[in-house]
Amino acid sequence: MAPLSPTVARWELMLRIKRRRSEFDVSASVIAKELGFTLSYWSKVEKERVLAEDKLKKLMSLLEFDAAERDEMLRLREIAKQRGWWSSYAGLLAGDVARLFGLEFGARRIETYESVLVPGLLQTADYARALFTNDLARVRRVEIDRWVEVRMRRQERLTEEDPLELTAIIGEAALAHRTGGSDVLKGQLRHLISMSEDHPETVDIRVIPFGAPGGVLLGGATFHLISFDSPLLPDVAWSETLVHYGLIEDMEPVRHLSAMFDSAIDDHALPRAESLALIERRIDAL
Repeated sequence: MAPLSPTVARWELMLRIKRRRSEFDVSASVIAKELGFTLSYWSKVEKERVLAEDKLKKLMSLLEFDAAERDEMLRLREIAKQRGWWSSYAGLLAGDVARLFGLEFGARRIETYESVLVPGLLQTADYARALFTNDLARVRRVEIDRWVEVRMRRQERLTEEDPLELTAIIGEAALAHRTGGSDVLKGQLRHLISMSEDHPETVDIRVIPFGAPGGVLLGGATFHLISFDSPLLPDVAWSETLVHYGLIEDMEPVRHLSAMFDSAIDDHALPRAESLALIERRIDAL
């Protein structure tokens, strides 16, 4: 099982309430009145707050949850009250970014696509530092060390006792751009080999070569598909460009990105062994 994430626990708790509300056709105004909230405060609860225990019990009674469900929802509430590691960087991380890291921490599987960079979950500290140093339009110089620290914290899930499963599709351009210089890139490429060989059951790295017939799928875009242990939780996506980033929770665009990822694996990316061989050749060429 994935570790307990306050972000995922709060999301599942509110999703259970939302679905029961829909099933019983109970309006937000009715719930707000029963709990003694204004409608605007209830809207904040749905988006970002954790209900007090007495309010949750009252709501569960109103929506007629059975005893087993109530116990599970109270357990989720206790987890949701905790602070994840990303909370220590609240002054650094925008709301959507903090939520992404909370979802990552509680995920079972992530599928990530990067056309021109090594994915963040597989970057070395030197490679990450080089990227942040060259992104001073968005990252202040005094924050670079903390951003590198955050990136390394995210990666801990890959090497835990019950690790995150990661499939990464990388464009060959990411292996060629000498980000940080030849030595930094060489260390980064060796790290990709090491992660794949040391964690063969959970880390799968695929490369789309320059000669692939499909070319670059989405220009310079980045996206992640995030899946969870709980059957109640749908897959979500994260999309990122130079000027926009954000979570995607609507089913249709998530399904579209998933289909594109599957197509990239089946039709454009090299098999695992050939991908690692290409990375080795890129190391030898440096």
